Amino acid sequence: MTDRPTPARTAVVLGGSHSGMLAARALADFADRVVVVERDALPAAPGPRKGLPQARHAHMLWSGGARAMEELLPGITGALREAGANRLPVTTDVVALGTRGWFRRWAESHHVILAGRDLLDATVRARVLADPRIEVVERAQAVGLTGTDTAVTGVRIRPREGGLERTLAADLVVDASGRGSRAARWLTALGLPLAERREVDAGLAYASRLYLAPAAARDGFPVVNIQPDRRDGGPGRAGFLLPIEEGRWIVTLCGTRGGRPSPEKDDFVRFAREDLRHPVIGELLERAEPLSDVAFTRTTVNRRHFYERMPVWPANFAVLGDALAAFNPVYGHGLAVAAQSALLLRDTLRRHGWAAPGLSRLIQKAVSRPVGAAWDLAIGQDVFYPGATEQGPTLRDRLVTAYVDRLMYTATGNGRIARRVTDVTSLERGAGVLLTPSVMVAAAVGPLRPTLSGPPLTAEERKAAGLL
Repeated sequence: MTDRPTPARTAVVLGGSHSGMLAARALADFADRVVVVERDALPAAPGPRKGLPQARHAHMLWSGGARAMEELLPGITGALREAGANRLPVTTDVVALGTRGWFRRWAESHHVILAGRDLLDATVRARVLADPRIEVVERAQAVGLTGTDTAVTGVRIRPREGGLERTLAADLVVDASGRGSRAARWLTALGLPLAERREVDAGLAYASRLYLAPAAARDGFPVVNIQPDRRDGGPGRAGFLLPIEEGRWIVTLCGTRGGRPSPEKDDFVRFAREDLRHPVIGELLERAEPLSDVAFTRTTVNRRHFYERMPVWPANFAVLGDALAAFNPVYGHGLAVAAQSALLLRDTLRRHGWAAPGLSRLIQKAVSRPVGAAWDLAIGQDVFYPGATEQGPTLRDRLVTAYVDRLMYTATGNGRIARRVTDVTSLERGAGVLLTPSVMVAAAVGPLRPTLSGPPLTAEERKAAGLL
C-alpha cells in the first residue's frame, strides 16, 4: 500500500519533537505538503509524553537558538514569554562557579530562554501545526527508507499498535527522530557505507526535581550553576538551578562514574549541599517546596554521526537534531542546535532551490556547522573522564581544552573575554572569535580583577531566597 505524493511536492519529517517541528516549518515554504511522522500521540496542551523522558529535566534555549527559532516562527519568543517562560540576560543573571572560580555578573551580552520542556514544545507545536500545509501522522513509527543508494523515494511506516505497513512517498525525507534514530542502519540497507561515528561517554547520570521557589524569589531570580573541576582527578559533579514558569525552579544534579546522584528524593538536597563544589544550590533548596519526585536518567552519551563526510550521499534525504548529534544534556545546546539546523535547512533550500543537484549533501554539510561547534563544547570536558573513550583524549582535545581552560580563568575577571566566551557558548558566533590576537593576549595575561570568594548573589536575592 503506497500513499502517492499529492499535491506535487511532499516532504516527510520523522519525529514530532522540537527538531522535527522546526524542520517541518522550514520545509513548509517549499513543499506543498509536509507530513510529520510521530511515535506518540502529541498532547494538545503542555504535558508529558512517553517518547520524551528528558522533558523532566532542565532545558535552556541559548540566544543563538532563540534567534534562529524567531526567524522560523516570528513572534515565538513573545508567545513563550506570554505563556510564562523567562528571558534571562547572560551573564547578568547567571551565578556560576566555573573550573577556575566564580564568574562575575557582567552586563548583558546574550540571553537564555527558560521554560519547562512541555511548555516550550507545546508553544512551538501550536504555531507550527497552525500551518495547513503541515500534517501529523501520530502513533506511527518509521521502519525503513525506500529508494536506492543514489536517491531516497520515501519512508516505510507502521502503526505502533500493530497493523499494515505502508509507504509514504516523498520528494524529501528529513530524519529528526532523536537519539534512537536508525538512519545509519537504513542507509547501509540501501547499499551505502557505514558512516563515521564518534562517541564520548563520561558515564554521567543526572537527577532532576521541580521546586516552588520561596514567594519573594519567584520573579527575577538568577540561574545558579555549579560546574565540576576536572583537574581534581575525581568524578565530575555539577548542578544547576533554572527559574522557569509559575515561580518554579527546575534543578538538575549530575555526576560521572563514582560520583552520580541518587534517584532517591531524600538524597537530592544532601547531594546538592554536600557533594557539589559549593553548597549554595542545596541551601536554596532547603528553603523551597518540592513539587515532584526525582527524574533520573543515564542516557547522556555524546554521539555524533559524520554524515557530511560520507563519500556518497543519497538525494532526497537529510538528518538533523539528535539523530545527527546527541550531546551531554548538561551543556544545554541541543535545543539551540536543532533550531539553527532547521534554519539552515530553510536557507539552503532558499539559496539553491528544491531541484538543485546535490541538495541533500548541501543540507548535510550546512547543518554540520552548528553541530560541530556544540560538539567541541560538549566533549571538551567529557573526553577527559576515565572510560569516556577507548583511546582517551586526542592531542587536539588536549590542546583545545588547555586553551579554553585558560580563557575561562581569564573570563572570571575580564568582562571582554567573558563576552567572547559567551559569544561561543550561546552559539551566536563561531569559535574563531576566541583565536583573535587580542583574545589570545588577554588569555596569556589572565583575569584583570581578583577572584571572587563566593557566589555573587546580591543582598536582595539572598534575602528573597531566605539565605539572610
